[in-house]
Amino acid sequence: MNILFSDAFLNSLNKFASLKKNIKKKVDMIIQHPISMGEPLKGNLRGYYSSPVRKNFIIIFLYCEGCRKRGDDKIVLCNDCKECTNDTIKFIDIGPHDQAYGKK
Repeated sequence: MNILFSDAFLNSLNKFASLKKNIKKKVDMIIQHPISMGEPLKGNLRGYYSSPVRKNFIIIFLYCEGCRKRGDDKIVLCNDCKECTNDTIKFIDIGPHDQAYGKK
């Protein structure tokens, strides 16, 4: 499994340090089962997945295999798509529901 973390994810992780333990636990769960742990997003976030850490606090990530199977790679247009293997998970952002969705 190839795991990547965006700068936004790492910056938010520092910002929400009090939830670091819960976030790490959820990240580990996503790495083990990316499809079952994530909800596919729609609209302008098509291709991304979200997974709750707490009631109103989410992780947004990409799973390359799922993205390619659904044809979402034509929409997401990652600049490193060709270099990433199907088993790549990219953690994009974390935060309160409205803030995390508003950044995309």
